[in-house]
Amino acid sequence: MLPERNILLKLDDAQLSAVCQISFTKGSGPGGQKRNKTSSAVTVSLPGTNFTAGDCTERSQIRNRTNALRKLRMQIACMWRITPAETPERMDCAISSPDYPLFAAQILDIFSENCCDHKLSAAQCGISTSAFLKKLHRDPELWQQVQKMRQAAALPPLVSPK
Repeated sequence: MLPERNILLKLDDAQLSAVCQISFTKGSGPGGQKRNKTSSAVTVSLPGTNFTAGDCTERSQIRNRTNALRKLRMQIACMWRITPAETPERMDCAISSPDYPLFAAQILDIFSENCCDHKLSAAQCGISTSAFLKKLHRDPELWQQVQKMRQAAALPPLVSPK
């Protein structure tokens, strides 16, 4: 049985690793002999879903696993919608915060529930439209997902906030 999305996004790296399938391979590309001879590339997948993320940017397997888990959390946040949408507890979540994937997921849930209308979504969050757009725009992955959602709804793309 797959845990609820919000529970998955709240798990720390060790807990999420226990739920996922993790594989290690040899990295390729620049990085020298160490990278080509050690299994430092990491692929993480969530069983029962199509969510898979990998990373091989570092020479360290541990850092690559951490990066892959971060990418997996953001993939889950961007692609797994829940209704009814829950408003985030606080609207000032930093991108570097461990709570950010859950925050991003909740913002996207609200956006989806409001038929990709950024004005209604901002009102539901209790912030101005420009503040809502700035929260979306500060994260390129989140901004791209919002634009994809609007395109799928046959709406014009949002204009970047100033």
